[in-house]
Amino acid sequence: MSPVADSSYLNGNLASAVNQLLNFPESIEKLVFPLRSHDNQESKGMAAVPVDVLDTPREYIFYMDVPGLSKSDIQVTVEDEGILVIRSNGKRKREEEEEGCKYIRLERRASPKFTRKFRLPDGSNVSTISAKCDNGVLTVTVEKLPPPPKSKTIEVTIS
Repeated sequence: MSPVADSSYLNGNLASAVNQLLNFPESIEKLVFPLRSHDNQESKGMAAVPVDVLDTPREYIFYMDVPGLSKSDIQVTVEDEGILVIRSNGKRKREEEEEGCKYIRLERRASPKFTRKFRLPDGSNVSTISAKCDNGVLTVTVEKLPPPPKSKTIEVTIS
């Protein structure tokens, strides 16, 4: 059987293949390819909510569309000092029907219950993570720690 036809081979090596093709640095690869999780109840909505990740010189910025959800419906946490977790309870309120009125079509899906997890690169300052939800867009900002000072080489004269 060819490796391409074997879906487990393809799924297991997809991140590796794309990394080799595009030559992603390891820190960016961790953001682009979030943690792999097993099919459990918590990960059911993981692929349903797309996330844009911007790498700037001073921070990583995550953008996620969350229409119809308020900031109280969303939870942003950090687990194990390096796993950014974004969750939603998936409850969006429908407009109230007035007496004598009824919906004849409901096409807007209620926001899904979702969980997204991202392994943050080394050098992320997890103590200063901030999040805001404005006009249906969740923005999570993770500051980068300053690079460690370079060691100085001091020449010592031999007497």
